[in-house]
Amino acid sequence: MPRHLRLSLHRSCPKRALAGVALSLALLTVPMPGRADTMANDPATDCFSEDNARRITGCTALLDSGKELSVGERALAHALRALAFSLQARFPEALRDYDVAIKLRPEFDVALNNRAWALFRTGRYDEGMADVERALKIAPWSAHAFDTRAHLHQVQGRIQQALSDYLLAMRFGGERLVKLYQCGLEAQGLFQGAMDGVESHELRKSLSQCVRDPACDPLPPDEECRRPTS
Repeated sequence: MPRHLRLSLHRSCPKRALAGVALSLALLTVPMPGRADTMANDPATDCFSEDNARRITGCTALLDSGKELSVGERALAHALRALAFSLQARFPEALRDYDVAIKLRPEFDVALNNRAWALFRTGRYDEGMADVERALKIAPWSAHAFDTRAHLHQVQGRIQQALSDYLLAMRFGGERLVKLYQCGLEAQGLFQGAMDGVESHELRKSLSQCVRDPACDPLPPDEECRRPTS
């Protein structure tokens, strides 16, 4: 099992469908505590699969195996299973797992941000904001948390705060996140520039238009933008 797990969504950018998922935008790195090498050949490493069904099965097997897991390993397994549930829009199950992960590791900034996204997707905006603010106190450089907070500001009509957070998300997230916004905004008909990962005046102008509409999401759907962001 790798000591650092990279969770990512790869997208292809055809036509626009539904809102994307901010919680694992680009390369969301989760540290794996201490004992990664001892679990490398365990079948439950499906918990670390990029396939959501395998991840759910694997994490469940790992958690139910009776093996002695550290607090960090158990928290990570719950957070990974929660992420898979969330990506399948199974938010009640995701939230239950995030609750356990955060109870085990209260400073787990990635789980806090991901729970905030699940709360956002279920309309629990104030709870989501509380979580993402906690995540940003722990990891004030987190592009993913800035993106989540931007979505929460936007849906509640705080236009300037939303735009500011999207800009911070781009600056901390770099080229890959900029490309995701370029792709998502192109699908919205708001951006016509190159998919070059460069934060431009045109891109900022497109974002400023998007944030005025609570239904506009600068992120593309989950399976879009594979070509420009790979």
